[in-house]
Formats: sequence, C-alpha cells, structure tokens
Amino acid sequence: MKRKGTTEMPTVFVIFGVTGDLSRTKLIPAIFNLYKKGHLPRRFRIIGSSRRDESNESFREYVRTIVHNERSGTQKNLKAFLDCVTFHRAFFDDSESYARLGEELVGIDGHFGKCSNKLFYLAVPPNLYEVMFKELANSGLTIPCSDEEGWTRVLVEKPFGKDIDTARELDKMLGLLFKEEQIFRIDHYLAKETMQNILMFRFSNAIFEPIWNRNYIDKVEIMLLEKAGVGGRGAFYDEVGALRDVGQNHILQMLALIAMDDPKKLSAEHIRGERARVLKALHPIKGKNVGKVVVRGQYRGYLQEKGIKKKSSTETYFSLEARIHNARWKGVPFYLKSGKALKGQKTEITVYFKKTASCLCPAGAEIHRRNALTFRIQPDEGISIRFWAKTPGFTQKLEAKNLSFLYHAVAATKEAPEAYERVLFDCIRGDQTLFMSTREVRSSWAFITPILRDWGKTLLYTYKKGSGGPKALPHF
Repeated sequence: MKRKGTTEMPTVFVIFGVTGDLSRTKLIPAIFNLYKKGHLPRRFRIIGSSRRDESNESFREYVRTIVHNERSGTQKNLKAFLDCVTFHRAFFDDSESYARLGEELVGIDGHFGKCSNKLFYLAVPPNLYEVMFKELANSGLTIPCSDEEGWTRVLVEKPFGKDIDTARELDKMLGLLFKEEQIFRIDHYLAKETMQNILMFRFSNAIFEPIWNRNYIDKVEIMLLEKAGVGGRGAFYDEVGALRDVGQNHILQMLALIAMDDPKKLSAEHIRGERARVLKALHPIKGKNVGKVVVRGQYRGYLQEKGIKKKSSTETYFSLEARIHNARWKGVPFYLKSGKALKGQKTEITVYFKKTASCLCPAGAEIHRRNALTFRIQPDEGISIRFWAKTPGFTQKLEAKNLSFLYHAVAATKEAPEAYERVLFDCIRGDQTLFMSTREVRSSWAFITPILRDWGKTLLYTYKKGSGGPKALPHF
C-alpha cells in the first residue's frame, strides 16, 4: 500500500478512553480510513486504553465490529489493520498504569528497531485532563527520544477549561510539562471542508476580499442548530451548557475565520496568530449589557432528562450580539446562535452585504433585499451566493437567485476526508493549523467568561421542543 504525505517513521497511537463513544464513532473509523487510503506510516501500532478488562483478542473483535462496514474495506485490509491493534488496561490516575504502558512502548520500539513517534489521544472527560497531563509527564512517556526522531504529541478535546481562570491554570501546567508544539487542542469543526474553505475562499478570490469590511458588510449571522436534545450526555451537559459546549469553541472559531485579517504566510503560526488577534478584539459583554444583547433558553422537558439536576438553570440555547473592535469591523454586528431540541438541524455562516448606493430597482420599490453569502457547514456542505436579477417578462421586477457550490456534487470524483481523519492526519504531520493555540483558547474564554458570570441575573426563557427557540428574541 503506497504511503501518501505522512512520515515514514514508525508511529504508535495511544488512545485513552478507547471504549468510549468518541473513539467508537469517530477515532477508530478515522484511523482505519486513513490506513485504507495509505495515509498512515508503513509501520504503526494502535494501543487502546481504558479501565475495561479486555484481552487483545476481545479488543480486536470490538474494533472489527466498528470498522467492518466502513466503505471499500476489504478482509485483507482489515486483518492487516487488526494485527497492529492491542489493548492496555489502565486507571488514568494510577502511576503504575503509565509505567506498564511505558514498558509496552519500549517493547514496540525494540520490535521496530528504532524509537517510534508517539501520539497520545485523550478521548476522556475533561475533568481527567489535569491528572492525566501530570501522569504522562511524570512517567516520561511524552519525552521525545531526540530532536531527530521519536516525537511525542498530545491531543485533547474541547472544552479546554470551563472559564478563563481554569483555562489559564491548565495552560500554565501544560507550559511546564510540554512544549507548545507538542500540544494539539482539537476543535474538529476547524477540520470540516467548508470551514477550511472559508480561508481559501476569502483570500484566493479578488472579488471578495476588497469588500470584506464594514464599508460593504451589514451584518454576519453564525448559527449551530441541533434537532436532538442532550440524549445520553445529560450529566456532562448539565455541568457545561450550550455556551461552553459550542459557543466558546465551534462558534467563535467560525467567527475567527470569517473576521480574521489575511495572514502574511499560509502557515500554522500566522493563521493561528490572526485567529487569536481577532478573538482578542471582541468587545467584552458584561454587567447590564448581558441582559441587553444575550438571550439564554432551556427546552421544556430538559429537567426530566437523565442526569439533569432537578432545579438546573443550565442553558440549552443562547443567542448573542458580538462586536469586534478593529478598523475592519467597527460597527458590524455578529449574531451568534446555538441550541438543542430545535426544529431544524443546520450549521452555517451568512454574510449580509449592504444595499447598493444606487439600485436599479423598479419604480416605487421601497425595499431591496441585500446580497448574501452563506457558508453551510452542515448538512450539505457548500457555499452559496444570493444575488438579484430581472424576472423574465415585460416588467422590471427583481427576483432572488442563488449561485451554489455543493461538496456532495463532486463527491463522486473526489472524496473529502472526514473531520477526524484530517485531525489525525495533520497531527501526524505536525501541522497545527487546524488546532487551537494557547492565545486562541485564552481569548475565547476572556470573551465568554464575563457572560457566564453575569447572565445568572437575566431571564432563562423556556421553549418548546421542535420550535425555533425562545420567542422573545432580539436577535436574528
């Protein structure tokens, strides 16, 4: 199988929390798909780790049930893949577990005849991060063999902290234990094709970037709407809420890509630097202003969900108006919205342009709707532009038309990688572009934390499942 674009150095994937939902639904299928496509190193091993008592044979059977239906898989591919899979039982706060893991890794390096790369994926609840970071560092597992070979990298899922103070504490600890180039903070939304295309679309097309500012753009709307409720995540979600769960990360990363200035170079350092810069420029919302520009809601029936506290005031919905204090965006509102148990399922960004100074509109027309550009993240990933044209016939009537690009329309000729395939692929290559930097994490929490502190004094609206959210909305 030909290798494409990844290191030829032997690499070991260690997945902590391998029997959890994330590993089952995303990580294991992603690694298998990378293997089939030839994007893994020729020599690799996967060590799955959890508290469950499994043998190598039973774990391989577990992996088999996950990947056997993956498209275009063959029995030959599957057998060779499973031969590279082993299980390591571990208690994540137990030093002995890490010592035994270290012995297993030494044995693998001996088999390879050289020091392998190590990729540690923490697919575990965020409350375990601190103890696991310390155990990984104290055990010496994350120390590279040398500058020339055997890198070690740590991947962590959002949320990274629960407010600005906890984020700073985690970053302070990570700074003492690891180098920044070893830390890969995952926001898988950044790895979605349309999200990546925002940057290319903006800075590769001369017709858009000159008008990408307050002189031509009226407003920006960013929404992440879900039909499902909290499901089996009740206990976790009740401690987090919508603003922490998707607002601090997914939605603010969408805002950053739409609003950032052009990077001097197409490199991780420059792209992440510009994302961080625009997040830092967000005007803080605090005190009485929270009640004026922020709405929070909770769907009816949430309190009866499994794992939810009886008198919980956790929000399942929020909408807010954000402002960016810089020359490009001064005066332009960014409306951010997300919720669960809503009538529709979609994630998209819409940029509304101002009306033309002199419109060739029909006589007597009082309203001319604006042009709009939409980046649709899900479902049906794509980009569409709304423009106005004359309706065929004897009148001068205008009608809206759409010019659209849909990813599924080209899927037959070129298959786009799933988000977690791209996450793992880039981590192997050491490309941190699609991962959040320390500055981005701190700037996003600096914007979100004052809202969290002050919105307890505002009303918590309720809304019906399957509706559009709370009725009393000043936004959208």
